[in-house]
Amino acid sequence: MSQHSQFALLKQRRFAPFFWTQFLGAFNDNVFKTALLTILTYDALHWTNMDVGLLNNLIPGLFILPFVLFSATSGQLADKFEKAGMARKVKLLEIIIMCIAAGGWMTHQLWLLVAAVAGMGIHSTLFGPVKYAYLPQHLKTDELVGGNGVIETGTFVGILMGEILGAVLVVQEGWGIQLVAGGTIAIAIVGWLASLRIPHSPAPEPELKINWNPVTETIRNISFSKQNKPVFLSLLGNSWFWFYGAIILAQFPLFAKDYLHGDHYVFVLLLTIFSFGIGAGSLLCERLSGHKVEIGLVPFGSIGLSVFGVDLYLSSLTYTNTAAVDMLGFIHQTGSWRILFDIAMIGVFGGLYIVPLFALIQTRCDPKHLSRTIAGMNILNAVFMVVAALAAMLMLNAGFTIPQLFLATAILNAIVAIYIFSLVPEFLMRFLAWLLLHTVHRVKGVNVDRLPEEGAAVLVCNHVSYMDAIVIGAYSPRPIRFVMDHRIFQIPFLSWIFKTAKAIPIASAKEDPWLMEKAYIDIAKALHEGELVCIFPEGKLTTTGDMNEFRGGVMKILERSPVPVFPMALRGLWGSFLTRGKGNAFERAFRRGPFSKLELVVGESLLPTAVNPIMLQEKVKQLRGDWK
Repeated sequence: MSQHSQFALLKQRRFAPFFWTQFLGAFNDNVFKTALLTILTYDALHWTNMDVGLLNNLIPGLFILPFVLFSATSGQLADKFEKAGMARKVKLLEIIIMCIAAGGWMTHQLWLLVAAVAGMGIHSTLFGPVKYAYLPQHLKTDELVGGNGVIETGTFVGILMGEILGAVLVVQEGWGIQLVAGGTIAIAIVGWLASLRIPHSPAPEPELKINWNPVTETIRNISFSKQNKPVFLSLLGNSWFWFYGAIILAQFPLFAKDYLHGDHYVFVLLLTIFSFGIGAGSLLCERLSGHKVEIGLVPFGSIGLSVFGVDLYLSSLTYTNTAAVDMLGFIHQTGSWRILFDIAMIGVFGGLYIVPLFALIQTRCDPKHLSRTIAGMNILNAVFMVVAALAAMLMLNAGFTIPQLFLATAILNAIVAIYIFSLVPEFLMRFLAWLLLHTVHRVKGVNVDRLPEEGAAVLVCNHVSYMDAIVIGAYSPRPIRFVMDHRIFQIPFLSWIFKTAKAIPIASAKEDPWLMEKAYIDIAKALHEGELVCIFPEGKLTTTGDMNEFRGGVMKILERSPVPVFPMALRGLWGSFLTRGKGNAFERAFRRGPFSKLELVVGESLLPTAVNPIMLQEKVKQLRGDWK
């Protein structure tokens, strides 16, 4: 698997112009929105008589309303038309919208600025399906996590820089409004110039007939996505993140002003720390996932969002300062560093949560329907964010403090996570595998890129421990159906893991002929449906570290389903706590020590007509070598 740096993509035309186009769009969005929110928070009387808390939740709601109304159409357009051309047209629209906003700034007409907020929502609605459907067209599978990480980092750095610039410029005495008005137009023009370099990106379905009815198309999009359960629940998980983030971010202006007693630079500091965290978490994904789509990071991210959301509530209670402070004054207050740490960690775990979800959607969705699936996700995102704005307003009107709102959101996040992971246990199982392989052991994959990303195949491996399936599954680019001894399948706790992985229990003809036949039927069905099936031909765990004789079950499988065979070998695992050897298991594990090394080695594909048990055993022995 390629071990390139994800930042190397920024030097390549297939990625760099697109990156800067989307970066400048996010940057401009937030220069404009933050300038508007800042001026309404700190200079409201010169602009409106409306309640500032209401406006701080209403304006983000107006921005995302177009996602509900127009996402269905934008997804069809992105699937039907070439994406580079679409990106350029969207950037021209941005220039027009910023000119309208400039009119609002210069004439103090709030309704024009609000109209521009909705216009930028339309701009983002049209660009969203292009943004995430573009990447799989130009990046390899092992580049997707890194590419998504860089895109997410760029997005949030753009958000951060835009928020800082917007908040700083608009309060400049005498000329701040003019700078914001002219600056947003200039940024939009530079974004359009960057879009001219985006390479040609063919439409996946140019013959698509556009359905202009947003209601029926939205229903069709959601219904199509529901057919792929992991993808659909990833869409819901993604939307939940935006619900969580929308509530947290919308409270920052008043949280900084009324609870931390800071000026607008304290508000900017909170945004900076949060955005830095998101960027760091997004970039960490590639390193923690090993250049593959590792959905095990999603539960890890979700846990962090709840833990640090709760602690943000607790740290807010310990902050006792009541005097007005600037940014440096806030930093020197008791409890300020804990608040900043919590906000940073919410960002980090948010990045770990969101990037693998995007990569899973991009790799497991039908390519011809990807833009419409992304559009469906944007609709769900918009609905969740509108609900978030309404929920925040209702809770604030009901007497919730902002710290209590943080606490309620963190608790809701835990409930939603448990629900989603109970529906698709693959997320939690991959998390347990990732956790095990990055704590108890130091695991290395050798030639694991040989594992097929699509199509049916039989994987053959030596059987060393009770965690063999977890190690192999952690390195596979997609789910594997493991065939295992029915007695191991029934071991408490491990049984739950094997069931969630849809493992296939098997018994010998002497023990249970009915179960044996059912296992072969289930294997044939899985292979017919294009899945990966892994078997341990030894039929039992080794008790000495040496391989047992391979049995003939693999030939029965290949007679029914002639598919490619991939020999694999686990080495370095013998002697761990979960191996079956003589003596005390704890003593064996103690002798090995913590963080012991082990490897999974994958051999080249073999034709089904060219294999037999003896030859397969020899291949696996060669892959394993002398390292048991």
